[in-house]
Amino acid sequence: MRGALALLLGMEDDIEVVAQVSTGDAIVAEALLRRPDVALLDIELPGISGLDAAAELREQAPDCRVLILTTFGRPGYLRRAMEAGAAGFLVKDGPVEELAQAIRRVLTGETVVDPALAAAALSAGPNPLTARECDVLKASADGATVADIAGRLHLSESTVRNYLSSAIGKTGTRNRAEAVREARQQGWL
Repeated sequence: MRGALALLLGMEDDIEVVAQVSTGDAIVAEALLRRPDVALLDIELPGISGLDAAAELREQAPDCRVLILTTFGRPGYLRRAMEAGAAGFLVKDGPVEELAQAIRRVLTGETVVDPALAAAALSAGPNPLTARECDVLKASADGATVADIAGRLHLSESTVRNYLSSAIGKTGTRNRAEAVREARQQGWL
């Protein structure tokens, strides 16, 4: 998909694709080396997520505008992308011409957001989970025990249990596996 998009965008007279990377961990280093005007990022990447990379780019390459292009059109992801400093958020089901136009608009300083997703994000409300509840849910996603999570996050086991309980309550689920699934589905993790 990445190669096909690069090829199609490269056919535009005013767009030059200067780099492609396959992992989130490589994004910032490549951006610092190539100095692109716009970084087109997906959310789900090996290594760090596109959302985490967007936040790092804001810090280390502030002149590089970020446009998120993803299959995961979830309100929580949109909110997180905007908080990370992204200048745009689109879902992958649109034509390449619209993507090229969005890149141009982002370059002029506009913020470009898929309208249906923007409406959904406004009606969904903010993420009810605290940052620490998100950390604990992420750490529990692989089936780790409370003791394992406590060790990884340098918390007491009772604190981990409290965060898990709170996250389960806020997600309206019955257990931590369901809470992780629901939080991911909403784009909160």
